[in-house]
Amino acid sequence: MKNTRQYVMRSRAEQVEQTRQRILYATLGLAFERPIVGIALPEIAERADVSVQTILRQFGSRDALFDATEEFAEREVLAERETVPGDIDHAVDTIVEHYERRGDGVLLLLGQESWEPRAAHITASGRALHRAWVERVFGPLLTEDLVERETLIDLLVVATDVFTWKLLRRDRGHNPAETAGRMKRMVAALLERI
Repeated sequence: MKNTRQYVMRSRAEQVEQTRQRILYATLGLAFERPIVGIALPEIAERADVSVQTILRQFGSRDALFDATEEFAEREVLAERETVPGDIDHAVDTIVEHYERRGDGVLLLLGQESWEPRAAHITASGRALHRAWVERVFGPLLTEDLVERETLIDLLVVATDVFTWKLLRRDRGHNPAETAGRMKRMVAALLERI
């Protein structure tokens, strides 16, 4: 009897977590499709195949749901950007793959940052995350001179930024491999100056 109850409780907990994940993915998906201010709980509920009441029971409020979605998205982004420090080709391929998955949504958020406080918070966090990624990934290849190191980090941030991806991929119409190739050339040119 005890084992049966434990199984039922574990099964219920797994169902609750699966529901929570569907809600978070639905919220994140909508945030990459339209301005945050226009996303309503009924839309999220429909996309996640749950009721609004279920969302409120899980998260408490729309604001709490969006807070949880920000944390969830950051974990997803960190996992997607995982790469071996010092490996230029893998790093650029990883970042281009990440932008292929999320770049257009990030651009939508960037377009809202001047008037939507939550978007401004998300994009500020994203900038810090990207800079930290650049420092970690390219750090082993950088000079010890602190001034030159900071300059190179600034330039590497630009070379691997979502706007660089947009210029090459969306504006110029290059495919992902061509985009990655051009970004690799920029990164390599910067690092050759060391």
